[in-house]
Amino acid sequence: MKRSRFTIMLLMTAAFAHAQQHITIDVNKKAQVIDNIGSSGAWFSEGIGKYWPPEIREQMARWLFSKGFKKDGSPEGIGLSSWRFNIGGGTAEQGDSSGIKDFRKRAECFLKPDGTYDWSKQLGYLWFTKKAKEYGVETLIAFSNTPPVWMNQNGLGYKTEKDHRSNLKVDQYDAYAAFLANVYQHFDKEGLHFDYISPVNEPQWDWSHPYMDADQEGTAWTNSEVIRIAGALDTALNRVRANTKILLSEAGHLEYLYAQEGSASHQIQALKAGGVYRLSHVPAIIGGHSYFTDKGDSSRRAIRKHVADTASKYGLQYWQTEYSMLADGYKDGHDGPRTAMDCALFLAKVMHDDFVYGNAAAWQFWNSWEPGKADMDTRYYLVALHPKDKTYKDGTVTAVKNLWALGQYSRFVRPGMQRVMAESGDENVLVSAFVSKKQVVLVCVNYGEKAVLVNTEVKGRKVKKVRYYETSKQEDMKLHEVRAGNEPIELKGRSVVTVVME
Repeated sequence: MKRSRFTIMLLMTAAFAHAQQHITIDVNKKAQVIDNIGSSGAWFSEGIGKYWPPEIREQMARWLFSKGFKKDGSPEGIGLSSWRFNIGGGTAEQGDSSGIKDFRKRAECFLKPDGTYDWSKQLGYLWFTKKAKEYGVETLIAFSNTPPVWMNQNGLGYKTEKDHRSNLKVDQYDAYAAFLANVYQHFDKEGLHFDYISPVNEPQWDWSHPYMDADQEGTAWTNSEVIRIAGALDTALNRVRANTKILLSEAGHLEYLYAQEGSASHQIQALKAGGVYRLSHVPAIIGGHSYFTDKGDSSRRAIRKHVADTASKYGLQYWQTEYSMLADGYKDGHDGPRTAMDCALFLAKVMHDDFVYGNAAAWQFWNSWEPGKADMDTRYYLVALHPKDKTYKDGTVTAVKNLWALGQYSRFVRPGMQRVMAESGDENVLVSAFVSKKQVVLVCVNYGEKAVLVNTEVKGRKVKKVRYYETSKQEDMKLHEVRAGNEPIELKGRSVVTVVME
């Protein structure tokens, strides 16, 4: 059918009303291979998994893990490819005497002080972890914030002495390692396989609080202590012939991986020199958290470039293993509250920088859910919890924009894809591209207020079919249409768009 002159003029007018940009993807210029993109069930999964209505829990699992689609072609979930399970240290059994103020942040322990195991513990956490397996989540990670409390020097799940050393008793390293190996072995026999065990979390923080004034389980570790527990755990895993790996060292922020001061600084250099990467269960991976290193574009990117360069020098992959907007970088210099979409865009920008400048091979969000608003200052969570009362045994939930922003990466950037070069001519349009044998996936973050029309050029690959998904103020990973040919794609102002090319 012929188009009228008036229709053509309308199309031209619409095009000129938007800025136009050209995005080039070169599949022959390759960077890191992606292992996984995921999130964590801490802290609030225990009560939800045990008590909340089944339809609420099922919806939460579907949002996080499903790879299915709605009738309109939009994803029904964000298809995470990794899930982090917290192995608790026994502060829940201690109750109020644990000294951890919020009962929801106390965690049960499978091991009892008499040396026997109670596998009925942590049923809420396990409910979501088993759901992750059912949905086909590719990588399960078991992490520990503290050894069992009776193995610790002060009998608590956190430090009360500020000495920047581990709370673990010096004669309990083998016992702690055996505990982790036994937990792995038990669940592996039950068909719940953990691909990684992370025995140390944020060793740079001292986790010291006056008794009765702690926020969560945690302990410091010096580099020499990290090396020691890695060796003990490797021996324990060999003893049970475990087919799993040890993930180290989950630094409290990224600069500790290559610089800073203190007994847990320069961790890439220290762990390499300490020989941990010669252990049979320790892969050539260094894990770090993107907290507190997210303020200011130039600073954020420079830090990640340092991580990438140092990791490469020592033959390691960088994994970003925890992030939420703990500091105020997400405000982008603004005063006052930030909308859910503002937070989601900042999250997408940090992910972009970790992938593009840090060469992250994995990326994991921290807290999947937390009580809070769904429309403002959603900095800590993907799903807002609305508990009915203080007992925390029932409630409702709302998916927030962070969920869908994370999903713009996790649903389409699958394990085994490789990042390739992508360039944008607009500083407000951040782009990253990933390829498999059949697909080219382009993630675009339009940080500007104005809509942008983009044309994509893919060097080294013929593209026959294109579709794209949008998260914006109006949409949640919405499939707009399937396009043939090389028509321009509209990036709405303040949006994240993922283009899938086949």
